[in-house]
Amino acid sequence: MVVILEAREEFPVLVIDGQRPFLDLMREVLAELPLRLLTASDPEGGLQLVKQERPQLVLLDIDLHETPGMEVLRDIVAIDPRTEVILTSADFSPAEAVQAIRAGAADCLSKPIDIGALRERVEQRIHEAERNRQTSKLDAELLSSFKFHGLIGRSPSMLDLFNLAMRTAPHYRSALISGASGTGKELLARALHDLSPARNHAFVVCNCAGIPESLAESELFGYVKGAFTGADQDRIGLFEQADGGTVFLDEIGEMPISMQAKLLRVLQTHEVQPVGSHKPRKLNIRVIAATNRDLRAHVHEKLFREDLFYRLSPVHLQVPALAERKQDLPLLQRHFLEKYAKEYGKKLAGISRRAQTLLSRHHWPGNVRELENMISGAVMKCDGPALDIQDFPAELQRQEGNPPSSGLSLKVMQQEHAARVLKLVDGNKAKAAQILGISRSTLYNILAGKSEQLG
Repeated sequence: MVVILEAREEFPVLVIDGQRPFLDLMREVLAELPLRLLTASDPEGGLQLVKQERPQLVLLDIDLHETPGMEVLRDIVAIDPRTEVILTSADFSPAEAVQAIRAGAADCLSKPIDIGALRERVEQRIHEAERNRQTSKLDAELLSSFKFHGLIGRSPSMLDLFNLAMRTAPHYRSALISGASGTGKELLARALHDLSPARNHAFVVCNCAGIPESLAESELFGYVKGAFTGADQDRIGLFEQADGGTVFLDEIGEMPISMQAKLLRVLQTHEVQPVGSHKPRKLNIRVIAATNRDLRAHVHEKLFREDLFYRLSPVHLQVPALAERKQDLPLLQRHFLEKYAKEYGKKLAGISRRAQTLLSRHHWPGNVRELENMISGAVMKCDGPALDIQDFPAELQRQEGNPPSSGLSLKVMQQEHAARVLKLVDGNKAKAAQILGISRSTLYNILAGKSEQLG
């Protein structure tokens, strides 16, 4: 849907069924649709066509005699996880249907097949494929259009952030960037620097949480020879290294109160005084601070100086969490897939639809950094033509269909089981009711918390 790097221009459909009359019927039923129909009467021939032709849709009879249909399904998904497989059978049990969907099937149809419903499903898939081709082309264009100095986003919140950064970058002397860990605060700080008049000078990074309190002053402001035991020569601090450019103070919320007062003086006077020196040194610097904490709350709790907060934040940029801008996921997935496929020397066609669904449901507590690491690891492990569910971490996969908790009432367990099946079929209530072996009205009652008999 989003990360298709190579769109397939035609729509090949493969029917694998041991009954010749059924194959003939499919040729007749699908003859007028804009597709290329392939047929096979045995699993071996069907799998060979999957490898050679890469059909976008496969109708697979689960009641094959030579090889179990579920085994063939798994082989098809292994060959190309982007392929949509619809299973057909004269006798589906609810348990078999759930097992099939878990194994990668998109749907299960009972024989005799409703010809009208089948044609509608195939037509819908053809239209989806065309939309995906257009989306793929558009995403390729958008990816370059919505890159902002290493940051990527087309959501309103990110576009507003980019706009504010561009408007303030030429003028700021100090700025504060807030946001959860992994959202890209340092990238935004570098963007501010690159867009400012200081762009041709140094961008010096200081991790405030990584400097012991006893060394913080000398690290930031330097020292002179003899200032303390072991100071056998002058050393300039990070602020002097950034003279003419920008100091980026990451995790400013971790800075001890004693150092906050000294930083405030530097911001007020634009001078630093190295440890052991009585002579201040004039500097021309810009200061950008970043934090994943609520500094206003820290001010209220007397953990952060109020005057320093206001001195740092005439420009306050807040980077949204990835969970708040899910519409940026497609571009980010594409960007990281292309980046790591190139880095690891792999040719990948994209991400399977079910893997994309899995990624879209994750709440991303680690934000963009978590997504990047997850895509990087998946690309590294992948040995197929596209990333699929098994390429992602086990904890992500476990989000799908966890067993109900023990100790719950039958009514609650019914609700959980019905909701889990509904989730497996992407919210299709008719399909969920069919799998559960109940009517749609019964399903509605169960989801609403009313007692009903399942099965």
